[in-house]
Amino acid sequence: MNAAKYKSVLLQLIPVLLAFFVMGFVDLVGIAANYVKTDFHLSDTLANLLPSMVFFWFLIFSVPTGLLMNRIGRRKTVVLSLAVTAVSLALPLVSYSFGIMMISFSLLGIGNTLMQVSINPLMSNIVNPDRLASNLTMGQLVKAVASFLAPVIAAWAASRFGDWKILFPIFMVVSVVATLLLGVTRIEERDGENSGSTFGQCFSLLGNGLILLSFIGIMCHVGIDVGVNTTAPKILIERLNMPLEEAGFATSFYFLFRTIGCLTGTVLLARCSARLFFRVSVLMMLVAMLLLFYFDSRTIIYVAIALVGLGNSNIFPIILSRAMLSLPEKKNEVSGLMIMALFGGTVFPLLMGVVSDAVASQIGAVAVMTVGVLYLGVFAYKFKK
Repeated sequence: MNAAKYKSVLLQLIPVLLAFFVMGFVDLVGIAANYVKTDFHLSDTLANLLPSMVFFWFLIFSVPTGLLMNRIGRRKTVVLSLAVTAVSLALPLVSYSFGIMMISFSLLGIGNTLMQVSINPLMSNIVNPDRLASNLTMGQLVKAVASFLAPVIAAWAASRFGDWKILFPIFMVVSVVATLLLGVTRIEERDGENSGSTFGQCFSLLGNGLILLSFIGIMCHVGIDVGVNTTAPKILIERLNMPLEEAGFATSFYFLFRTIGCLTGTVLLARCSARLFFRVSVLMMLVAMLLLFYFDSRTIIYVAIALVGLGNSNIFPIILSRAMLSLPEKKNEVSGLMIMALFGGTVFPLLMGVVSDAVASQIGAVAVMTVGVLYLGVFAYKFKK
């Protein structure tokens, strides 16, 4: 690649990576749910409605977003998603109530749905196909940095100013900057973005065995991700009687190791077998679930959280890139279906809340996450190079 071409790719890549950073704002719902639970004295089931409301919209808007991309293009769809995200982050500044937080998180989910469906195919228009998994992992690395910062900023704001919600205006400003920057960036789009597919044609892709297995795999991945994000502080509070401000660090700790995992994956996936990498990742998560089942030690709980962070960090880009490259002429539609699978972020927290309330212990939440890990183990066994 000559210098001019490299500069052109870099100028396109920077605003897209900033959009990936904004994508990570969705993970603030994990720590926010814990603060809202305390502020409004909610049960686990009701508190878990907050992350569930975020991910519910992946079920509703993912496939329509894929069709929208066919009409207005990928870049414009990402710009729209950034604008919706900025609005969602502005609402808690106007009023703070459980109802407003539900609306805010719903808009955050809608914006994130638009973004996740469109940004991955947009990335495929910038980088070479053989580097797609690695570059999507780089995007997930940038996203993980934002996910890591959310609970840190919330804890700092709560202790310094007595108001954890200060993270909302900070993230809103970044969203506005990302909207403006990508809005003036030109990216050539290709791969059938004007194919004019219908809803029926999109859903018919689930008849493809690989697409269906990948769909369920992503449901499990995001269920585990949101599950640990939400449940890790609760486990520490339940087993070690930690205050929320201290236990909330577990969420940042999880995303710290997700960030490390993404950084490692960006390098290793460009050099080694995705199948082997995937299997090792699932094994780490399985070990983590066993540790969370049987140990109450603070150190071991943090080790388990780190293992899930490392293991779950590259599952999504591996599955998504494999699915999109299996049907290159249908990238928009495949991306829409795969992002629709993020609805697992609604299913898992609800089940985890119900089971935890039923057994009066977070061990119920761990059991639900373990089911997702076991499925990924089956998927890893069927994973072909």
